[in-house]
Amino acid sequence: MAGLLTPGGEPLLAARFAVPDLTGTFVRRPRLVERLATGVRGPLTLVNGPAGAGKTLLAAHWFSTGGHPGDAAWLTVEQDDAGPGIFWTYVLESLRRHGITVPDAVGAPSSPGDVDHSLLTRLAAWLSERPAPVVLVLDDFDRAEDSPAVAEEVQFVLRHAGGGLRLVLVGRTEPQLPLHRYRAAGRVTEVRGADLAFAVDETVDLLRHHDLRLSPDATRALTEGTGGWAAGVRLCVLAAAGADDPDTFVKDFEAGSSTLADFLLAEVLDAQPAETQDLLLRTSILDQIHPDLADALTGRDDARAVLAGLLHANAFVEAIGHGWYRLHPLFAEILRVHLRVRSPGLEPELRRHAARWLSDAGLLAQALPHAAAAGEWDLATDRLIDELAVGRLLTGLDAERLDGLFARMPPAAAGPAACLVRAARDLARHEVDRGLRHLHRAARGLPDAAGGEAGEATGDGTGGADPAALRLSHALLRVLAARLTGSAALARSAAEDMRDAERALSPDRLRRHPELRALMLTDLGSAELWAGHFAEATAALSAAAATEEGPATAYPRHESLSRLALIDFLHGRPGRAESHARAAVAEAERSGLPPGVRTGVAQLVLAAVAVDRDDLVAARTHLDQAAACSTASRDPVAIAELALVRARALLAGGRPREAVRVLEEWERPDRVEPSPWAGERAALLLSAARLALGDPPAALEALGAGRLAGAAAVAEAGAEVTAAAARARLAAGDAPGARALLDALPAERPDGLGTVVRVLLVRAQAAAALGDDPAAQRLVAHALRAARPEHLRRPFVEAGAWLPALVGRRPVLAQGHAWLPVVAAAGRPRPEPPGQAAPVVEPLSDREREVLERLAQMMSRDEIAADLHLSVNTVKTHLKSVYRKLAATRRGEAVRRARDLHLL
Repeated sequence: MAGLLTPGGEPLLAARFAVPDLTGTFVRRPRLVERLATGVRGPLTLVNGPAGAGKTLLAAHWFSTGGHPGDAAWLTVEQDDAGPGIFWTYVLESLRRHGITVPDAVGAPSSPGDVDHSLLTRLAAWLSERPAPVVLVLDDFDRAEDSPAVAEEVQFVLRHAGGGLRLVLVGRTEPQLPLHRYRAAGRVTEVRGADLAFAVDETVDLLRHHDLRLSPDATRALTEGTGGWAAGVRLCVLAAAGADDPDTFVKDFEAGSSTLADFLLAEVLDAQPAETQDLLLRTSILDQIHPDLADALTGRDDARAVLAGLLHANAFVEAIGHGWYRLHPLFAEILRVHLRVRSPGLEPELRRHAARWLSDAGLLAQALPHAAAAGEWDLATDRLIDELAVGRLLTGLDAERLDGLFARMPPAAAGPAACLVRAARDLARHEVDRGLRHLHRAARGLPDAAGGEAGEATGDGTGGADPAALRLSHALLRVLAARLTGSAALARSAAEDMRDAERALSPDRLRRHPELRALMLTDLGSAELWAGHFAEATAALSAAAATEEGPATAYPRHESLSRLALIDFLHGRPGRAESHARAAVAEAERSGLPPGVRTGVAQLVLAAVAVDRDDLVAARTHLDQAAACSTASRDPVAIAELALVRARALLAGGRPREAVRVLEEWERPDRVEPSPWAGERAALLLSAARLALGDPPAALEALGAGRLAGAAAVAEAGAEVTAAAARARLAAGDAPGARALLDALPAERPDGLGTVVRVLLVRAQAAAALGDDPAAQRLVAHALRAARPEHLRRPFVEAGAWLPALVGRRPVLAQGHAWLPVVAAAGRPRPEPPGQAAPVVEPLSDREREVLERLAQMMSRDEIAADLHLSVNTVKTHLKSVYRKLAATRRGEAVRRARDLHLL
């Protein structure tokens, strides 16, 4: 059944979706049930009051009566739900558990600390379109409000779901919602502490359920003395039921100075047999109690009978399903305090036993907090490594919680497992130096593959984790470190070590953790990509992208698809690059992967493809989305690509000086090896920017063009560099030199589409410059045919004034190419007679030329204003002046005249 596991791979707690059962002594409260039934006709109902006020049971009673419109679902919120990803995972599963079919298109969260905003949008849209509203009860909602993001996201869904969502929030405090707006609009119903307080007649009903009679004065005294607090009233009634004189007992309780805790301990705990007291005290450290776990803590075998008896006696123990129990939270808290007083030093030992039992039962997520609370860091780290769960520090919903838990680990905690946990935390935050130091320390304590023992990382003990699990975890983190330092050789070596370690582990253990292989392949492929080993990178990344879908593998699948898109782009395959990039984005959105944990590579590829197609508005949008990814500034591939695509977009937007600045400011992070393709692309862009600034010698220098001597050197440099050098020579007036460079290119080359088109256009330019119009026209026609399927516009826009002039002399070249404005416009019949165009009325100013250049790029007035940091009215003034000086009345006519006059 879908939804049985959390995105981090842990079982969902079925009890959280269950509506609490009503005990035989429950007091029905029609006045409050009616208020709730009225409240859910509007969007928001609040049930707020102190602990033990009866909030949950009241809501459960109302829920069970069916007094709500449409479908309804129940979720009990826990403290861990302060992570928005965990919270929304449980919300979606709650709807499904209560029979409400949630479309798969809504998606699911994939990170504990964040949730993709698009998921919330899809959820709200689906709710708003339902024929009947959904009523959602969130019990103990205040437990999730350690993170303000949860309240903001709940408010967003509630607001945009329209009438499709009716929310009932049950908690001790007011939720962090804009309640003043709901109150001002009369759109909230509130049941508060004063409303929940028992009235005298309700106390009488409770006494009747317990077969206890009190005088009217005693009943009133009990109600007033407890302030009507439901738990206090119930506690007093339970205690009074065992007293010889209930009336006197109640009066003494009212007049005495003892606290409720003293009363609970004296009248409830002490009333139990010694064995029961011992069980209650020892299990008070647990959020949930299993009889076998209770036996492990007491050293006896009577927990099943004792817990069943306590449940039957309504002694503050409740069953939560599947054989598990829970103490009343207040009761448990008081018991824990008493445990520390009665048996100092026992709690850490109990937590140690609980951690081992829970871990052995496969409940690692519940075990680790107990180990940490007991200061048993060796146990915590050893069990994490033994369970092959180191990958959960890097991906999945558990990552943030585990990071916070192990952040408390003291420096004294030693051993290979502790070092590996520290390394994983550091590398996950891209703190490479610290991570490598911890990896080196861990390596000194690793057993060899033959099973020999090794001391701890400090060399003065022995580690306790499974040797094969230690070696696998160490190798996985080394692959990640190699990716972050751009070392393909180290990544390959570590990946091979990980495969060796896998052979010593059972297939079943490995199958439970598909994220390990997915992470290794993604990191290995990224390192190979950075090194320019594209075939090896493609193989690794394709294998990562093919791993089974799931929240734990969402991040590596997304990143591997993103990097496959980049490889496609670097090979000049924009269509395939776009397809892979959009698949990567879809994977992230479907899995609820928040932008903050993505590197943004997919958006960078989409931006680069948009520049190639001369869609600069789309390119800027994708660049902004990539820059919003918090890890984009730390991943070597993303850092390089962000600088390169940003420079490319600036150059395409007519801002070469800014493009040069971006390229000069781009610095490879420390420890990262150089990347051949990133360096070459930076040189190509710098050359193009220098050429746009009218400096052909600097353009050639940026390419290192002096090394292009002879066919072998040209072949080694590649077609892109050779074509760029040829363009620079043409700009310098050396058409024969440009042709000689191009003729030295090998006849058969596996170049991508972008390279092919650029080489064809430079050849055409050289031919035109040497007076060979027929050859130039054939080459341009070939380039147009090649570029049309992908709408590759940018090479033609960048070609220069010679191209429109050539098409103007041979208009047939423009036929069938309406997709390319720069060619289509040049091929239209001109109103002026053949011959030299009439001169401008007067020269254009520098600012007018800047406006004209952007006009030719099909930018709107608003876009031109934003690009030049001018007001729209100023742009209008410049446009009027440009039209007057060019004797034009429309944009297209002005651009054609400017091209004829070689102003563009």
